[in-house]
Amino acid sequence: MFLFSSNFVAEKWLGFVTAIWVQTICGNNYTFANYSDVLKSLMFLTQMQLNNLSVAKDVGKAFGIFSGLVSDRWPTSVILMIGAIMGFIGYGVQWLVVSQRITPLPYWLMCVFLCLGGNSSTWMNTAVLVTCMRSFSKNRGPVSGILKGYLGLSTAIFTDVCTALFSSDPSKFLLMLTIVPAVICLIAAIFLRETPSASTSTEENQETRFFNVFNLIAVTVAVYLLVFDISGPHKHLVSLVFTIGLLILLAMPLLVPLYLLFFKISPSLDKEKQIHEPLLTQKIEKEEPCPKVEEVEIKRKPVLGEDHTIIEMAKTVDFWVLFLSFLCGVGTGLCVMNNMGQMGLALGYHDVSLFISFISIWGFFGRILSGSLSEYYIRKSGMPRLVWNAAAQILMAVGYITLAMALPGSLYIGSMLVGICYGVRLTITPAAASELFGLKYYGLLYNILILNLPIGSFIFSGLIAGYLYDLEATSVPGGGNTCIGAHCFRLVYLIMAFACVLGCGLDLLLSVRTKKIYSKIHIERNLVNPILR
Repeated sequence: MFLFSSNFVAEKWLGFVTAIWVQTICGNNYTFANYSDVLKSLMFLTQMQLNNLSVAKDVGKAFGIFSGLVSDRWPTSVILMIGAIMGFIGYGVQWLVVSQRITPLPYWLMCVFLCLGGNSSTWMNTAVLVTCMRSFSKNRGPVSGILKGYLGLSTAIFTDVCTALFSSDPSKFLLMLTIVPAVICLIAAIFLRETPSASTSTEENQETRFFNVFNLIAVTVAVYLLVFDISGPHKHLVSLVFTIGLLILLAMPLLVPLYLLFFKISPSLDKEKQIHEPLLTQKIEKEEPCPKVEEVEIKRKPVLGEDHTIIEMAKTVDFWVLFLSFLCGVGTGLCVMNNMGQMGLALGYHDVSLFISFISIWGFFGRILSGSLSEYYIRKSGMPRLVWNAAAQILMAVGYITLAMALPGSLYIGSMLVGICYGVRLTITPAAASELFGLKYYGLLYNILILNLPIGSFIFSGLIAGYLYDLEATSVPGGGNTCIGAHCFRLVYLIMAFACVLGCGLDLLLSVRTKKIYSKIHIERNLVNPILR
């Protein structure tokens, strides 16, 4: 295939690089606050109606179940292109409305197009995550952390580039969301495909080294964005230089496949395979007797750590504990993202782009660190990956209490803590689910878990936040559909803090229940590759 046909390993890593780029543009669903105020004024909406629009975009993720169903049957390229087309139509129509090229559509029809735009990212995410989890199954934590990390940064990337080039113009912002993801998905459709996972210790060590490189590049991107955000307003020339620098940083992951192609072509991997394959063959030959035992194992009920069908998974207590704890974390986090425009305005901030970027950037650090650290501690001591979820829930509750206090700087601290913990949840849960229920039906499993996004958005954003905000707005003399003051979201924050404490309890319960599974993974990893211990 083109230049890379001579080096299969370089091809594999080129596919991973394009997966990173797809994740970089997949955060379009988290950017609603960047243009929600314009929609609210153009369509004359109450906060409840606006929040229900945000719920509609999140409901789009519920239809991601279809991408999960076909993920084992259709090529990655087809799944990516379906997502690209949906995003182009969904965000394209929103751009036409916000740019006032067409008059605002009926409310129900706007819900349909927001839903379509929200659904687009589920096809992209499914294609990328399923393919890479299977191609790098020995490093699921780093894979999930890096991919979800770039997904976390995507909101900040879109927001900062729009701020730098177009002065935060909502119309230009939506035009970016319409065109850029479609182009990136077309590139990824050419190069991203499922490949065999590492089969030797040398390959596994090489994967670990390269993931460390990707982590370093990703952290550099995050710090670069953070410095731009906190350094205040910038002149046009500085903004232009910033954008060029950002594009260079986003292209830097290409250094890995280029290095492999031009400087790292070595027969060492094939040589090691030749050494290991006879040993593996001998082991299989010794284990071939006892076909009756294998038949019994096929018929028996799978235990945690083995491949489950969706029906088998749904019959376990562990799945529902994981599902509900995930709901507490991502549902409340989405509420903050969807309502950040009004949360900022209530506290006197007219431009909330900084806080949207803050959630995105700190969410990245939560994703990238939790993926790598959880993998490290599994290898080191067999610590259950779900422990990190429990810690994130408590920290998230602290963030909501900070927001409820509405002290000077609360919105900075609160958005930072919520971003970190939301990132941890979105990284740890998919990786843990693959370890508990297997990779065979992972595409469908992942999208069932993602149902928590529309459910959580409906409960916390559509019902609780929307109703309580409108109640506070109309409770003051002459009140309309805008609320100003710390009281506007205080009760919402306290309810969400309680939900996070409940989620922490569920995560601790699941950590205890899965301790044996992670002890087994710990032993297997260290037997196969003691170097990574």
